[in-house]
Amino acid sequence: MPKKFIVANWKMHKTVREALAFLDEFIPIAKDLNDREIGIAPTFICIESVGKALINTSIKLCAQNAFYENKGAYTGEVSPLMLKDCGVKYVIIGHSERRKYFYENDDIINKKIHACIKEGLKVIFCIGETLEDRQNNKTMEILKTQIRNGLLEINSPEALTIAYEPVWAIGTGVVATEEQIKQSHLFIRNQLKEIYGERANEVRILYGGSVTPENIKPIMEIDNVEGVLVGGASLDPLKFARIVKY
Repeated sequence: MPKKFIVANWKMHKTVREALAFLDEFIPIAKDLNDREIGIAPTFICIESVGKALINTSIKLCAQNAFYENKGAYTGEVSPLMLKDCGVKYVIIGHSERRKYFYENDDIINKKIHACIKEGLKVIFCIGETLEDRQNNKTMEILKTQIRNGLLEINSPEALTIAYEPVWAIGTGVVATEEQIKQSHLFIRNQLKEIYGERANEVRILYGGSVTPENIKPIMEIDNVEGVLVGGASLDPLKFARIVKY
């Protein structure tokens, strides 16, 4: 059975100095947690410095995004090849903030997933419905569309982690109910089985949406929850330590 996977998504936070100060405090607390996997996704600016600080730990270096080409005239973009060269192991693709603010659609996300896997990187593929989708009873329809389009011709389930992040629960303090999480994760698991058969069991499904030290334990006890993607609560080393030690 795969280890539980707890990932810090720092988003657009922390200078290099702040990132290293975080790790000075966090690493001694988390270094002996060998029964679970921990990942940290800093900004691109911090990736090299954070990667060096993590070298003698089991904590995985993650990236928050990648482009779908390895080189070229794409101003401002960072390629999977560059990330791999910096020691990145996982790349977050399709986060709701990328979809919302940068207009990433399923086609772009699918191309990014292909590009990352081609370079030997593992992907944390984010999916989730908006509040309007849920109110209109379209949650499962949206999840199915995102899964089918995002994973089109992706034949490497062992390289995939799915992060279910209901958009209405991200950074709002509102957490999906146990039943909502359970239903969505079961639906995702069944969709993966339709695509990959028994190999679907190689894919971990994470929950993301206002995860805190106070709610981590009940969330992790829900069926088909194999980890969490943590935003705001991962910015404080002591709070994130409480989450990873749940």
